[in-house]
Amino acid sequence: MTVKIYIPRDAAAVALGAEKVATAMAEAIAARGLDATIVRNGSRGMHWLEPLVEVETAEGRVAYGPVKARDVAALLDAGLLTGGAHPLCLGKTEDIPFLKRQTRLTFARCGITDPLSLDDYRAHGGLRGLEKAVAMQPAAIVAEVTESGLRGRGGAGFPTGIKWKTVLEAQGERKYIVCNADEGDSGTFADRMIMEGDPFVLIEGMAIAGIATGATKGYVYTRSEYPHAIAVMTAAIGIARAAGVLGSSVLGSAHAFDMEVRTGAGAYVCGEETSLLNSLEGKRGLVRAKPPLPAHKGLFDCPTVINNVISLASVPVILDKGAAYYRDFGMGRSRGTIPIQIAGNVKHGGLFEIGFGLTLGELVDEIGGGTASGRPVKAVQVGGPLGAYFPRALFDTPFDYEAFAAKDGLIGHAGIVVFDDTADMLKQARFAMEFCAVESCGKCTPCRIGSTRGVEVADKIAAGIEPEKNRELLADLCNTMKFGSLCALGGFTPYPVMSAMTHFPEDFEPAPRVEAAE
Repeated sequence: MTVKIYIPRDAAAVALGAEKVATAMAEAIAARGLDATIVRNGSRGMHWLEPLVEVETAEGRVAYGPVKARDVAALLDAGLLTGGAHPLCLGKTEDIPFLKRQTRLTFARCGITDPLSLDDYRAHGGLRGLEKAVAMQPAAIVAEVTESGLRGRGGAGFPTGIKWKTVLEAQGERKYIVCNADEGDSGTFADRMIMEGDPFVLIEGMAIAGIATGATKGYVYTRSEYPHAIAVMTAAIGIARAAGVLGSSVLGSAHAFDMEVRTGAGAYVCGEETSLLNSLEGKRGLVRAKPPLPAHKGLFDCPTVINNVISLASVPVILDKGAAYYRDFGMGRSRGTIPIQIAGNVKHGGLFEIGFGLTLGELVDEIGGGTASGRPVKAVQVGGPLGAYFPRALFDTPFDYEAFAAKDGLIGHAGIVVFDDTADMLKQARFAMEFCAVESCGKCTPCRIGSTRGVEVADKIAAGIEPEKNRELLADLCNTMKFGSLCALGGFTPYPVMSAMTHFPEDFEPAPRVEAAE
């Protein structure tokens, strides 16, 4: 029986040498005449163990990592094909504590299946949700998604079912599903992992959304910096179309839905839905004023659903197992699971999917293992470059939209970046303003000018020029940007700045002067 060896094709694993490992493994298998085949899977999300090599045994998959090309011969000598003992052996993959503690619904297949095998996808529960959807009335699909409590996983946390219902009831010659895969936040990689590791789940989710709202065309708008994701998604769409999952008759039904990938040109602001729509239409990525809402007048002035990758990829399991099953996970108004991306100065960086409710402290100290540097954790930024900095005093905050909002924070795309006690929070605040100034589309004054003035004021504080007066000015700038900006870029930039000032005031004090020796 041919033994399957799994080596990730995920960009994170490739960056750490997975291609070299795969090449060395293929050459060694051929040279030794072994009855084995290599499957290029997605990542399991344990990035400190990448490249993670797995072998399928009678007792289940056994993992080895992190593997380098030079380790291949020794692994084979140690009996890799039967899960033999070796210093890099981690035991059964599913028993690795980081993985075992998770509740994987959206990422259930990621790292397990061959991303471009539709048969593999079906064998692991794929397309069940879509099969149910084609037999349901659109309003019933929308009701199921609404009942599940699914909220936008891109950051806003808006109820997905309400957005779908608005588009279903809207009048228009044509309707669209747009997947916002413009994952530009620092410390985030969940969208990329899905597109590279389980692209069919996104395709299935978008097809369900199309049937639910009457949309017949979908677009995945992603970043030019994601060449691997673009290649895998494009190939998967072609495979799905050839198999009748997409096209004029979805799974042989009366519903039509097709989709394609579109690549952005690198503007962070195009992660904002109306800028994204302008970019898709071939226009400059400028924010549109609302109303009208995209649900009424979106892409090409037609009713449009715009959802994040994780929102759409969560839909198939809801249709398959029911709204009540999904809603059973989580806390408060935050239902289901959330894929949390742990990054920065942390020992165990990676993707951790679990129901809402785990505290920030548990994520950083227990799951993440503390800092990679071994120094104390000073701050954790949650929600990308526009997210607030949380000190250890707030580590009891549960991962929940309302709980974070109550502490003047936001979950955003659920990326957390860890900083140790060497971080200068004034520099971090300045970076937030500089980032906004560079990435602003320029349409509104508070964002365009406010961020530029913010950098100047931060520099004055750092130079010890009227620090108290300039701290007040920086806070006033933040207030203007928060309530006066057209979109979340200018509106959320105050979060990292104000949280840094509030929780780490000592970093905003003038450095003590050192008197020259007599």
